Amino acid sequence: MTWKINSSINAKIDRFGVILDKVSLPNGDEKTFSYLDFAKGVCVLPITENNEILCLKQYRHAIKSWEWELPAGMIEQENDSPVETAKRELEEETGFKAEHWLDLGSFYPSPGSTSEEIHLFAAAGLTASEQNLENSEQIELHKLSMEELNSLIKNGEFKHGAGLAAVLRYKLIVD
Repeated sequence: MTWKINSSINAKIDRFGVILDKVSLPNGDEKTFSYLDFAKGVCVLPITENNEILCLKQYRHAIKSWEWELPAGMIEQENDSPVETAKRELEEETGFKAEHWLDLGSFYPSPGSTSEEIHLFAAAGLTASEQNLENSEQIELHKLSMEELNSLIKNGEFKHGAGLAAVLRYKLIVD
């Protein structure tokens, strides 16, 4: 049974919507519940012809740290498809295009606090294009073997949630 929304306040702060709902729970209790309304996103596991993974080392201001990640981004326009966004993000962040795309499904990274859904893809048949970073993106591009990526994951150095989900889904589908 879903919660009954008695009232809702919506505020837009930069790229985030902040929602404050007053709800009635199935047991009759009333509660205030807040969450971020965030655009859907994509994450790409790019695989070279030598079975290397294109990984990013990117500065993330929210945690003041350089982080290992896979190419990712948000779906900016409602009529943009996830795969078209994935193609754009791959090229912008890595400077590569892909001929083959495998849909790995989607997931909710934090459904208790955001509405965000991330669509996952694997990409192969890579050809060099031109990297086109946004002015706020500080990105180093690295080619890692799957074993090197697995090692980063195992020792806790690769913490990118969407990247972890993409690697797991890929392994479960392909292996």
